[in-house]
Order: sequence, then C-alpha cells, then structure tokens
Amino acid sequence: MSTAESRLTTAAPPDAEKSQATKETLEDYTLRFAPRSYRRWTPMIVATTALGGIAYMADFSIGAGIGLAHGTGNALVAIALAAAVIFVTGFPLAYYGARYNIDLDLITRGSGFGYYGSVLTGVIFASFTFIFFALEGSIMAQGLELGLGLPLWLGYAISTLMVIPLVIYGMKALSKLQVWTTPVWLVLMVAPLVYLIATDPGTVDRFLSYPGSDGDGGINASSVLLGAGVCLSLIAQIGEQIDYLRFMPPRTEANKRSWWTAVVMAGPGWVVLGALKQAIGVFLAVYVIAEVGADAAPEPIQQFKGAFDAMLPSWLVIPLAVALVVISQIKINVTNAYSGSLAWTNSFTRVTRHYPGRLVFVLVNLGFALALMEADMFSFLNSILGFYSNCAIAWVVTVATDIGINKYLLKLSPLQPEFRRGMLYAVNPVGVVAFVAASGLSIAMYFHALGDTLQPYSPVAAAVIAFVLTPLMAIVTRGRYYLRRTDDGIDEPLLDAEGNPSAVTLDCHVCRQPYERPDLTACATHGAAVCSLCLSTDKVGDHVLPAQPTTA
Repeated sequence: MSTAESRLTTAAPPDAEKSQATKETLEDYTLRFAPRSYRRWTPMIVATTALGGIAYMADFSIGAGIGLAHGTGNALVAIALAAAVIFVTGFPLAYYGARYNIDLDLITRGSGFGYYGSVLTGVIFASFTFIFFALEGSIMAQGLELGLGLPLWLGYAISTLMVIPLVIYGMKALSKLQVWTTPVWLVLMVAPLVYLIATDPGTVDRFLSYPGSDGDGGINASSVLLGAGVCLSLIAQIGEQIDYLRFMPPRTEANKRSWWTAVVMAGPGWVVLGALKQAIGVFLAVYVIAEVGADAAPEPIQQFKGAFDAMLPSWLVIPLAVALVVISQIKINVTNAYSGSLAWTNSFTRVTRHYPGRLVFVLVNLGFALALMEADMFSFLNSILGFYSNCAIAWVVTVATDIGINKYLLKLSPLQPEFRRGMLYAVNPVGVVAFVAASGLSIAMYFHALGDTLQPYSPVAAAVIAFVLTPLMAIVTRGRYYLRRTDDGIDEPLLDAEGNPSAVTLDCHVCRQPYERPDLTACATHGAAVCSLCLSTDKVGDHVLPAQPTTA
C-alpha cells in the first residue's frame, strides 16, 4: 500500500469515545509505541528519571527482614543471588524496550504470550505496582506518625492521595520530579551510613557477625533461598524501568556509547542500587537493635532516625528522617501509580475493546493499595512478597528466555517484537504454558504442597521451569503461534537504515491522527492505515487484517 493510499480518510468521523481515547494516549502513549517525535530526552535524562523511580524505602525493610530472620551472612548471599538473577533476566527486556520503544506488556505479547495471553502478565504487573505502592505508603505513614503524630489510617490516605496530581501528566511531569529530587535523596540516604562507619567501626563488626533469630551465624542453602525468594519479588521492577526506557532516543553511531550506558544503568542496573539498599537495611537494622531494640528495626523511619541520632542535633533528627521517607515515597509511588495504570488500562482495553481512560485505573490501583495498607500489610510483608515472587519470576524468566534463546539462538520466535492486534495470535502456548506451569508448581511448593523440604526452593523452581519450558514449547510448536501474519499491508519499512523504528508518519483513517510507522497496520476493509489503539478498540473487528495461510 502506498503512502498516498494510507492517508485516505474514508471512514466516518471518529466518535466522542475514540476521540477522547486518542487525546489521552497521545500524552503518555498508553497502549502504544512511543514515537520518535515525542522522545526528545537525552539517554542520561531518561536514565536518571528511571533510576529516580527506585528510591523506595522497601529495600531497607526487605533487607532488614531477611537479616533479622536468617543472619547477615545468609542475607548478603541471598541479596547477591537475587541481584544476579534480576540483572541477567532484566537485560534483554530493557534492551527491547529501549531499542523498539515499547513497554513490557507490548514486549510480552510478541515474546511467547500472544495478544490476549499477555493479559495474564498484565494483571501480575499491575499487582506488583499496588503491592509496592501499599508498602511504600505504609512506610510514609509510619514517618508521618513519628514526625507529626498523625494516626496511621490518615497517613495511609495522605500517602495515597498526594500522588494523584503528579501521576496524571505522565512522562513530562515525572522526568522533572525525578531529576530534581534524586540528589537530595542520595545525600540523605548515604550521609548517615558513612558517618556511622567512619566514627564507630564496631558497627561493621556487629553487622557482619549478626546471627539472626533463625540461625547460628552460618550460611545454609535453605535460609539463602528463602531470603532470595523475597528479594526476587522485585524482579518485576524491570517493567517500571521499561516504562521510562521506552522513551529512549534512537540508537545511532554518534550516541551509541551513552545509549548503552543508559540502558544498562537504568535497565538491569537498577538492581545494583537496590541490592546495596537491602544490605544497608540489614546494617541499619542491626545498629538499631543494639541502640533501641528489635521491635523498631524493620521500619525504615526508625532505622534512619537511629542513624541521624548519632550525627545530628536532636531537633533536626526527626524532620530529616521524615523528609527522607516522604521524598522516597513520592519518587517511587508516582512510578507505581503511573505504571500500574498503564498495566490495568492495557489489559482492560484488550479484553473489553473499550478505553476507559488511564485516570480511571490510577484510581483503581490506588484503591487496591489503600485497602492493603489499611489491612496492615507491613506486618506480613515477607509472606506477601515470597508468594508474589513465584508469579513474577515465572513471567520475567519466560519473556527473557524467549528473547535470548527462542529469538536469537533457536530463531523460532520473530526477532523484531510485534504487539499489534491482527498480527499476533490470541494466545501463544509457548509463553502461556511455560508461565502457568512455572508459577503454578512454584506456588504449590511455596505453600508446602510438595513437602516442607522443597518449600524454600519455590523461586528456584519458578525460574528453572520457565527457563526449560519456554524453548521446549517453541520447539514442540515449531514457532507457529507467534505471528498470525507476517505482512501488515503497508509497504513502508518498519525500521530505518540503522535498525531503529521508522519515523515516517501516516494518518490513521479512523481517528484521523498522524502516527509513526510502527504503530500502524493496513485496515482490512478500507485499505488505509489504522493505528494500534483503534485496532484495540474495534469491537466488531472490521479493521483487523485476516490471518495469512500457513505453509506448515
């Protein structure tokens, strides 16, 4: 189809619903490929914005919980093991998000799950965002209770409502917030740690020798794996990183060094800082136990209050501790609310073929988070994260394996990601079977269904089963369920000469807006181009291209 033909506008004017959906998604490209015309940030600005989203305090609680239960040695090994798995699995996902400018849901569709199959993982990711929103909101409420005397229920409400104005405006507002607040956050986090180590070296000895309540100070596999399982609940954080990385500029010869640096640093590299924060959480928890008592040790506000007490005048301690907690909570929870709204909107729109507006799901996600906070999720944090990690590991390992092995090694999965309706099968058994089997069996193990001995190994089972079944299913199905079509009906190439998504624009004949080439396919009934959102909301399928006959 020629460019001239693609600009035909033979359809009736768009209805109000479609017009509103188009207006909203063009702000942050919900459900869409992020076009080059919008991606005006430098690689380092994108990386700084993405890393600003991991300023959460939950790492300190997670590290403290593992260290207090299993001892410092087991905690540090568990943290390192989980970090290695998260880095390795996160790299191919981050690369695809940055290179092809699509979020993790769109990557998942074409990496083994299919157009509707990835709704499963969309719900998993949305759950991740409200679980961690609730965790961060609980930590902020603890800070407000300590600093201002507010009851926890009111602190929960404040921590929930205050992010709404910030998250409505998408990437433009979030990039400014993250860049300006990151230096303050880093100083407040690092300064007390450096002071304690410099002025009292004995804190390091106490930290390294802490045995934990369940151990004798030695390292054992069961404790390490239980701790790693909790840390691995954070494996889905790569989805939030990609929500920023999809706005990376095109990779060229001129910027390839800074481009790769940004992708590695803000993609899988987030876990380096995350692991350090978890280790710091163990250190501060052991310090607080010695100075105050065990009850306060898992709470970040108490950890930093204890550290600030050692280096600052008493009148300044609580204000700075509260400031650190509030800044951290705002930085991460605008990301949780933003990414969660994208995930819910993606899933809902595909299932119902109706776009309700991202703001609706900002409120839905915050409602779930507030309910968890009011249920005092902080008191059973490790149990929630240990269970959740099985689903998250199965999902991320499945997609990473499909990219690394099925695409590049076996060449059974198409190398270029596909996300458009009509181009993909509804369900691809490769990813769906691998994910369901891996998560189902590992959850059964976690709840002792296969015996107490195997229970600590549930995260290992989730990773191994997903890693083995993903290529096995691709071989069994011979890769036939990845693409419903290989031709999208438009002659203009999807990629430019440097392998970046093409910046050529064509008009969607349904909503009458210009879109860059990767966001469009030909329309089945009119021959003109139609954008991915109009395809998603096509209730009767008039615009969806028919399947191509297979040669298999």
